Amino acid sequence: MVSSPRHVVAVASGKGGVGKSTVTNNLAAALTQQGLSVGLLDADIYGPSQQLMLGVPESITPDQQDGEFLLPVEAHGLKTMSMGYLSSANTPMVWRGPMASSAMAQLLEKTLWGDLDILLVDMPPGTGDIQLTLAQRATLSGAVIVTTPQDIALLDAQKGIEMFEKVEVPVLGLIENMAAHVCTACGHVEPLFGEAGGAQLAERYGVPLLGQIPLDRAIRECSDAGQPIVLAEPEGPVAKVYQEAARQLTTFVGQQQPAAAPVISMGD
Repeated sequence: MVSSPRHVVAVASGKGGVGKSTVTNNLAAALTQQGLSVGLLDADIYGPSQQLMLGVPESITPDQQDGEFLLPVEAHGLKTMSMGYLSSANTPMVWRGPMASSAMAQLLEKTLWGDLDILLVDMPPGTGDIQLTLAQRATLSGAVIVTTPQDIALLDAQKGIEMFEKVEVPVLGLIENMAAHVCTACGHVEPLFGEAGGAQLAERYGVPLLGQIPLDRAIRECSDAGQPIVLAEPEGPVAKVYQEAARQLTTFVGQQQPAAAPVISMGD
């Protein structure tokens, strides 16, 4: 990267549909509320979503410098970059893995991020080419794993944890999303997808449980409106959970010294 943030943190999940991108942009917004300079890289090349969730118009494209570098698009105090800024929303990226990995590496390394305290990388789901490319090309301070309480999501989250351990990237914590449904009519809380699964997984691997985010309609409504809920309702109960998760994350990331990118051996 031309400009190196102090810390680069991957936000990952073993499978899609667990709300990882929503968690990422709310974490990023919560970090800005702490006075940090924050970047957000949407590394989901095939299905970028941060542009919509941050309310960036489709007409916006990144400015360039010297015909080689990209200037990040600013949204809600965040410096952001996404394949969504460079392609049409209706045009799928029909690319093989190496092409997608190359595109991600260019977004990471050819963006003039400037002086950032932390860069969050919204990873695509799974444990494939793009994840390995990031581990090799970036100096990661660590990773955050997002899961839901469902058994199948926990199984895939476990694979994500073990992948980062294999490439010697510390897992800074786990966030359990959709932990319980909050009824908008009466306030009744019900764990629709299971209970305490995230806490049990965090305990099994000895990693912190950074937060348990409820399944709340307001989160979806704010995302659809292009504003993270921590900014739309900063004093609300959901925002408080994200803000506490962000505080814990800064504590744990501050304890890490980014290591050199590992050499990945597929024979192990």
